[in-house]
Amino acid sequence: MNKPGEAVFDTIAAWSEVGRPHQHESARLHVLGEAAYTDDIPELQGTLHAAFGLSQQAHARILGIDVDAVKKAHGVVAVLTAADIPGVNDCGPIVHDDPILADGLVQYVGQPVFLVIADSYDNARRAARLARIEYDPLPAILTPKAARDARSFVVPPMRLQRGDAQRALAQAPKRLQGVLDVGGQEQFYLEGQVAYAIPKEDRGMLVYSSTQHPSEMQHVVAHALGLHSHHVMVECRRMGGGFGGKESQSAVWAAAAAIAAAHLNRPVKLRADRDDDMMATGKRHCFYYEYEAGYDDDGRIHAVRLEMVTRAGYSADLSGPVATRAVCHVDNAYYLSDVDISALSGKTNTQSNTAFRGFGGPQGAIAIEYIIDDIARHLGRDPLDIRKVNFYGRSNGGDGRDLTPYGQRVADNVLHELVAELEDNGDYRRRRAAVRDFNASSPVLKKGIAITPVKFGIAFNVTHLNQAGALVHVYVDGSVLVSHGGTEMGQGVHTKVMQVVAHELGISLDRVRMAPTDTGKVANTSATAASTGADLNGKAAQDAARRIRLRLAAFASERYGGSAEDVVFADNKVHVNGNEYAFSVLVGMAYLSRVQLWSDGFYATPDLHWNAATMTGSPFSYFAYGAAISEVLIDTLTGEWTLLRADVLYDAGRSLNPAIDIGQVEGGFIQGMGWLTTEQLWWNDAGKLMTHAPSTYKIPAVSDCPADFRVRLFENRNSADSIHRSKAVGEPPLLLAFSVFFAIRDAVSAVGEYRFNPPLNAPATGEQILHAVEQVRAMHGGRRT
Repeated sequence: MNKPGEAVFDTIAAWSEVGRPHQHESARLHVLGEAAYTDDIPELQGTLHAAFGLSQQAHARILGIDVDAVKKAHGVVAVLTAADIPGVNDCGPIVHDDPILADGLVQYVGQPVFLVIADSYDNARRAARLARIEYDPLPAILTPKAARDARSFVVPPMRLQRGDAQRALAQAPKRLQGVLDVGGQEQFYLEGQVAYAIPKEDRGMLVYSSTQHPSEMQHVVAHALGLHSHHVMVECRRMGGGFGGKESQSAVWAAAAAIAAAHLNRPVKLRADRDDDMMATGKRHCFYYEYEAGYDDDGRIHAVRLEMVTRAGYSADLSGPVATRAVCHVDNAYYLSDVDISALSGKTNTQSNTAFRGFGGPQGAIAIEYIIDDIARHLGRDPLDIRKVNFYGRSNGGDGRDLTPYGQRVADNVLHELVAELEDNGDYRRRRAAVRDFNASSPVLKKGIAITPVKFGIAFNVTHLNQAGALVHVYVDGSVLVSHGGTEMGQGVHTKVMQVVAHELGISLDRVRMAPTDTGKVANTSATAASTGADLNGKAAQDAARRIRLRLAAFASERYGGSAEDVVFADNKVHVNGNEYAFSVLVGMAYLSRVQLWSDGFYATPDLHWNAATMTGSPFSYFAYGAAISEVLIDTLTGEWTLLRADVLYDAGRSLNPAIDIGQVEGGFIQGMGWLTTEQLWWNDAGKLMTHAPSTYKIPAVSDCPADFRVRLFENRNSADSIHRSKAVGEPPLLLAFSVFFAIRDAVSAVGEYRFNPPLNAPATGEQILHAVEQVRAMHGGRRT
């Protein structure tokens, strides 16, 4: 029989606002079409619209710009060039090599050269086409290999060495080598790049920007205008997608709008047309690889030598950190004793490539998966068995196989358990045998199946970026307003942070509201990137809310007796010394007693360090894990294919919101599948991107999702002190789509009775698949199977 009060406290113990599948905080607004994006903000009287004039040359000196026809066009108010920028003509986030407007030199087709400001969006765009620019063409470098051969780099080459890879390769019982091309990817956010700049008094500038990094936009705008940061406020309520494309590259749009607004002292909106957006902005870096691996009869890897060359584009942007993360993810799920890994960021006369979900991690990890796939086929073994042989050792296993090539210990390894669970629940072994049986009797259609794991490090490569701030206000009626430095791009960071605050104060989620992200509330923020949005901002908001809760607990114990440590906040009530009060009532009394009801909060991820010179350290707070099985069907006569079934198991730790996390896993998987199969970026010989519209660039559609799509979260508790022991879920799921690519490769290899490694590059378009089929058939003596 319960003692008095036990039932109440049992209820309190069971109460929680975290770990529940709450809907997205803006879900209702999304469905009703009432969610306001930057372009939906009501325009002030006198608002003007801007458009860029873009370069038509990949590399050339500008001999002259004739904009007379532009100025005479209907509705045009002004035309601005680099000479009209009052401050610094640069928007590079790290290296200052990225002009807002080209000044005497253009370095890719699509580079902004001048800015037209007119009375309407259409008039500005039409007028921009009327300019005449005289060029003196220069030689252009367009591919990663050409950049490597020319020693053309945007940042110095990187190299990570452990052990003696050359010696280990020479002594290995077996060796293989090969090359691989993996293409880039357009972010293709539904909401394009857009900024709306409004001049304020005393040289102030308010910029509404669709950006993942308001603080960076603040700095760029201030420098461009020759002002201090305190003159500029940047606000972003939500984005219609970002995927990394609005981390640094929203800067040119924000800066140009602000320059025009300051020049004319009128509000100016700059919204990109989809074609202009794709022509002007950077993508995921494409990679070219040359690899060599030594291994034994069991498939265990003895050494790897790998050179990765990226298409960085014409400026550094974030290519250095992207290359660093690629190097740190070459190991993926596997212990590599001896490695020699190089990363070269090739300077090319193409768009300056930038962040994209995974930030180089996927490009690094796919190389080792390709090597393992090669090894398995050379040995005639199931690739899963080769993967298992090379897995990192179990945590505290004592076998020494838990140290990454860059020196961080893998202390929370759940790969063995997770993959075993997926293998069993996904019926992998039986299905693999069934695939082989099908292929033996099917000469044209071939099936393929693959299971691939993921180990992904969570944190920014640059240690100082792993910090966040928040501001929590509790109003007299008990309602709560939260501000933090993270930005919402549909991924649910606001929802999760609201849950954290509600849980900390013991109130229901409907009592918490999220304020737009702006630089006037939380300063010096990091980008919402690197899958750290909920981790960093959740911790900062929790810190702020906890400070308020502790003040309220102290006030309650002073007034009603008992210890402040024993005051419990749950289910919109406060339990103190055997009494129960509504949260709103206690807040009202605290206000009358002059208790501070707002607080700031701060969080810095502990125990991170990185030596960029030696490429060693502990750059990650923890690792997120996952695995996926994909089964595909290809047509060997046309190269067409379809994904029949996908089974995904992802480690989200103690999920803050399972509904949102599962949605993120599903979306990441399909986006990764698009990168590796259909999304082809193609430049012509003149350096012009030809796939610059939905008509030519093929993102996955609803019809590309498998009819049988099984996604589950792995039951786990983060060993690191993350927010409520959850794990990040933004980027890692994208790598689960490796299973689709290698299932296609498995199907192609069936053409040669699984004896030959198909030379399949990514994206595995129908053309690529057909080419690989023909190559395997030729290696097989031209026979059809």
